[in-house]
Amino acid sequence: MSNTYDVVRQKMAANPRVWLITGVAGFIGSNLLDELLRLRQTVVGLDNFSTGHQANLDEVLAAHPDSRARFRMIGGDIRDPVVCRDACESVDIVLHQAALGSVPRSVDDPITSTQVNVDGFLQILVAARDAGAQRVVYASSSSVYGDSSGLPQREDRIGRPLSPYAATKATNELFAGVFQRTYGMQVIGLRYFNVFGRRQDPEGPYAAVIPRWVASLLHGEPCRIHGDGETSRDFCHVSNAVAANLLAAVAPPDATGEAYNIACNESTSLNELFALLREQLARYRPEVAKAQPIHDAFRPGDVRHSMADVDKARQKLGYEPITRVGAGLEEAVEWYAATAMRPS
Repeated sequence: MSNTYDVVRQKMAANPRVWLITGVAGFIGSNLLDELLRLRQTVVGLDNFSTGHQANLDEVLAAHPDSRARFRMIGGDIRDPVVCRDACESVDIVLHQAALGSVPRSVDDPITSTQVNVDGFLQILVAARDAGAQRVVYASSSSVYGDSSGLPQREDRIGRPLSPYAATKATNELFAGVFQRTYGMQVIGLRYFNVFGRRQDPEGPYAAVIPRWVASLLHGEPCRIHGDGETSRDFCHVSNAVAANLLAAVAPPDATGEAYNIACNESTSLNELFALLREQLARYRPEVAKAQPIHDAFRPGDVRHSMADVDKARQKLGYEPITRVGAGLEEAVEWYAATAMRPS
């Protein structure tokens, strides 16, 4: 994809647009902001900072000091129609990343997850429709595959959702299709598979596995594996998600009205992931090399294995993974280690 993506980036740099990023202070949102400012685009950001952080925005803006005039931040909730209307005004492309992630969080509190992920998504769709935005690209999830059998997972073979979070993302895909068919909108969904990378939050009870384990290893605490460690995932570096969003934003109209797998078509078990992280972090903290994980019980709602077929995204969006797991972990670990070693 590097050639395809390079062409897209060159065209975008020569043709500035106005973009809205919901969840801009979050992990993926801040990485999207970084890339769009690098490409000299004008960006509106929306976030209520429930899971995002001002530090993420500060880091991005510090890297682009001449771009502050091209960035407007709105503090607000996607469940608020007034906020959504303000955010979508005069916007060309909406990149909808705001959500309450985490399967365990949704199991603990299905009502709030549904209110944010479904009701909030509907508010953004309506606001984008009314504002005449050209296209909405939204974050879906590999969790929609649920109990489907067979690997790799293909877009046309989904099963029953195994968690409230998965149900919210499957519902989003239904509403996206309805809005395209009913209102003539151009909408594209991206089914992320375990995205990781710099600025992914390691704190809190619902932190994703990679930042949580990195933080544990850096602080000399044990890493906990749910189950036997042979559960596997298709871990996808954030650079691939960023590229997929921009490719989807400029894809031809006949590519819209669809959802696409965004991953690497690789399977890594949790045991393998732990060994890779331990090896990477030992370069910064030699004592990490002796760390051993603790195995807990399996969690309810967890899918046993996932690995994506990315042929559809390759053919219709021009997508190809640009950063594989090994290189992505090296980049992420370097960022986490540098952040942990900064003076407070």
